[in-house]
Amino acid sequence: MTETKQITLHRPDDWHVHLRDGQMMQAVLPFTAKQFGRAIVMPNLADPVATSQQAVAYRERIYATLPEGVKFEPLMTAYLTDNTDAKDLAAGFKHGVFCAAKLYPAGATTNSASGVTDIEKLSAVLECMEDIGMPLLVHGEVTDPDIDLFDREHVFIDRVMKPTLNRHQGLKVVFEHITTSAAVDFVRSQGPRIGATITAHHLMINRTDIFKGGIRPHLYCLPVAKREQHRLALREAATSGESQFFLGTDTAPHAISAKEAACGCAGIFTAPAAVELYAQVFDEEHALDKFEAFASLNGPKFYGLAPNAETITLIREAWVVPDSVAVGDGTLVLPFKAGETLNWRLSD
Repeated sequence: MTETKQITLHRPDDWHVHLRDGQMMQAVLPFTAKQFGRAIVMPNLADPVATSQQAVAYRERIYATLPEGVKFEPLMTAYLTDNTDAKDLAAGFKHGVFCAAKLYPAGATTNSASGVTDIEKLSAVLECMEDIGMPLLVHGEVTDPDIDLFDREHVFIDRVMKPTLNRHQGLKVVFEHITTSAAVDFVRSQGPRIGATITAHHLMINRTDIFKGGIRPHLYCLPVAKREQHRLALREAATSGESQFFLGTDTAPHAISAKEAACGCAGIFTAPAAVELYAQVFDEEHALDKFEAFASLNGPKFYGLAPNAETITLIREAWVVPDSVAVGDGTLVLPFKAGETLNWRLSD
């Protein structure tokens, strides 16, 4: 069999990205904008993006930070709280401010303290979203302290996801950064109203990797990586070509000092090599013919958008992921696979 030397595909989109703000955004945004035509921007800043006015202001800051001449569209999301104003949400969606709304269970991850304490408090909001066709993006983990960390996604499906979908039959949902075979099976069982994003790091690491040779804080994320059987299930789903699964990096930069701390932050920074990481996985699975669907076609289809007209080309060529990325305040961020060699490189 002839070895594929290069791949050309419609410019991908990232359907789950953390751009942060201020100097951190200045450091990390160029990586995402170089590779992707659009990105769903997460709203969990230190001051959450909960209203359409806040989303407009954040979008303006993103555009102001873009490198000159770079074409990139940030798709804004609303941070749902127990007190979300359904009218503001609907107006923001109607006028193109919001693309979707994000459910963070309170306390589930970074900057989620203002999140939803009980999804039933959102009944009126979800009814509104159902009526106007606004997608709900879900961080799918329960936060009960009596539930084991590695079981939180599975329990969320039974306790929250299934009852919510039964109550709101027309609601479109993205089950974000899925990590288990149970989530894969659930998404498949629900038909086209449910999509799922899969990260590069969950395709490449399992929970054992976090403890190889000692604790590896830069591999700690939420949802946390699971057993090898789940990683393999994710790889099978991502490379299947099925339209419900699409690319979402969940790239989440933190300063090295914040990761290597007594109480380190959750998040893996994949943006510097995101497309190349996914390409490597698809190559290993002998599924390069399915890569464009996952990276460039399935996401736009779910959101009712056209694929990007532009293309990118990946070349089979070894290169080394940067050891670190500098932030303007003097801090450093460690990329996923820092200092390691990848086999695919995004062509200039």
